[in-house]
Amino acid sequence: MNTQQQSNEILLMRQVMQRDQAALGQLYDRYARVIHSLAFKILGSPEEAEEVVLDVFSQAWQNAHCYDPSRSQVDAWLFLMTRSRALDRLRKRQRQSKVVEVATATAKTVTSQTLKTPEEDLLITERREMVAAAMVELPQEQRQVIELAYFQGLSQSAIAQRTGMKLGTVKTRIRLGLTKLRGLLNNAYKN
Repeated sequence: MNTQQQSNEILLMRQVMQRDQAALGQLYDRYARVIHSLAFKILGSPEEAEEVVLDVFSQAWQNAHCYDPSRSQVDAWLFLMTRSRALDRLRKRQRQSKVVEVATATAKTVTSQTLKTPEEDLLITERREMVAAAMVELPQEQRQVIELAYFQGLSQSAIAQRTGMKLGTVKTRIRLGLTKLRGLLNNAYKN
């Protein structure tokens, strides 16, 4: 990148620091695709990569004052945030899969104690396995809020408080996750 481009980028960041939404839009237009590509390469999921892009630009908007042009170029700053967000999601995904395993094991124990017939036991076991398999297919963000709502019994407001997400984001992720889960389960029943 030449010095003129660097100067333009620094000016753009100063405008973002001054809460200029148009400047943030320009920054997004310049870097969203490459950030998405980087996140996708790390995560292997287009949905999660899109979430990372949103997280990175939200963080850039919130923390523009933290950008120091003497320490790095704008693109390097954004790429570092992207890498950090993507790796955070990988770690969360690993933790979430452990939660699903524990919840499944707990559900097996509880249902095996309360069933009356072998047919009921078989039916519930099959359904549990189908739901567990479908849950793994969900994007991590959607799986997280669904698990908090349905496995831990938290309200949407409580989920927003616990995760630091906005209530609207929690509602949207639950709705999208349940829609996708329903589709996955419908396909599983057809097969």
